[in-house]
Amino acid sequence: MKNLIWLIAITLSTQTLVSQEMNLDNRYKKEVIDKLSELIQDLYIYPEIAKKTNAYLNKEYKDGAFDSCQDNQTFAIALTKAVQNINKDKHMRIMSNEPYKATDNNLKEKAEQRMGQINNYRNYNHGYKALQLLEGNVAYLDLRGFSPLDRAKENADASMKLMSYSDAIIIDLTNNGGGDPSMVQYLCSYFFEKKVHLNTLFYREGNRTEEYWTLEKVEGKKMTDIPLFVMIGEKTFSGAEEFAYNMQTQKRAILIGQTSAGGANPGNTVGINEYLAVFIPTGKAINPVTNTSWEGVGVYPEILTKKEETFDQALSLAQIAADSLRNSKLKNYILLHERLNQHLAAYKQGDSKTHINSSLKNFVDAGLFGEWDINNLGNEYLYKGNRTGIGLIILQANTSLFSESPNAFYSYAEALKKSGDMTNALEGYQKALEIAIKTNNDNIAYYKEALQKIKDEINNED
Repeated sequence: MKNLIWLIAITLSTQTLVSQEMNLDNRYKKEVIDKLSELIQDLYIYPEIAKKTNAYLNKEYKDGAFDSCQDNQTFAIALTKAVQNINKDKHMRIMSNEPYKATDNNLKEKAEQRMGQINNYRNYNHGYKALQLLEGNVAYLDLRGFSPLDRAKENADASMKLMSYSDAIIIDLTNNGGGDPSMVQYLCSYFFEKKVHLNTLFYREGNRTEEYWTLEKVEGKKMTDIPLFVMIGEKTFSGAEEFAYNMQTQKRAILIGQTSAGGANPGNTVGINEYLAVFIPTGKAINPVTNTSWEGVGVYPEILTKKEETFDQALSLAQIAADSLRNSKLKNYILLHERLNQHLAAYKQGDSKTHINSSLKNFVDAGLFGEWDINNLGNEYLYKGNRTGIGLIILQANTSLFSESPNAFYSYAEALKKSGDMTNALEGYQKALEIAIKTNNDNIAYYKEALQKIKDEINNED
């Protein structure tokens, strides 16, 4: 009997709510406004503005501003317009939740519904809509959202890896509505070498702050010297605005487009009742450079364009910057090579090692020399120039600069063996094999064979 009464009560309650969904009465509307006012007063980052917002909501109710709302969808829109009319906070939105409708047992409908969800999720791709390499070696990323780092880190790293080979980068945030601050922080970290204070979030509850700094390490290669251009527009919102504002205030990027939407306050979605919910900003952003944020004013680009001209302007500027970067690298390469040649030409046994090592390190730090460049240079002196001393110095330096490369140690060991230093050569071959095993290198068998060969030669000598 108790179960039957409970079932009847639930049925009547559901019928009442459905009736309200179709035709909202004044009592229902007043209950929603009272609950909404309570939530705003308790949670909103600005208590004084919360009071004004609540007073305005009640005034609008008494004046009949919500009388025409016959369903929760139109009621939510009217409530959003009312609260934003006072607080101007674009994050604060009232949303209508569709009542849950259980699907029947039709397998085809269930499958179509589920596949639709899966396909939408796959199509969104954590916000990474498109990545292209454009003419002039300019990388273009169309980023539609900042998904949580624990879900989208692989997408971020894969995109950044491809972009690291470019000479200029365009990140398009014109259709980006924001997202997780941890992803904003992570992507920003790719473009700064030193630790940089990006943003601070202050929360009303607990009077607490969260500081966001660039991370010392990312999974890929940092792109600290590649020119960066960020496209923004009227749809650029929240976390996307933070990314743009961070880059602008740190003078790391040039912003191109139109003034962004102007939403800087983080918060949470809270239920009002079964059918309505509200997003309430519970914190505010504070930039360490400007001591303010883009809330209500938006991020203003350095280069203001018409919407249809933004991409062309960004590409043109990026191509010019890419060409300038290549010319700068060419000049630096020539300069560094002239210094290296001077040290090599002035080589004296025991005196020149430090200068040669320093010159090679400068090349590597500038991204102009890799392991194979140094390896080839060392072998050139060793075998073609017949200058064993210089060759050994260069190949030994390679083992320091690329300490996780089995090939670097193998090449140095080969040079030591050629010079007759069998003891140190043996150590080099052993180190090459150790690293190969540790890194699961494809040439483990080759390094094992080389090590065994020199062991046999040493044993035969004995």
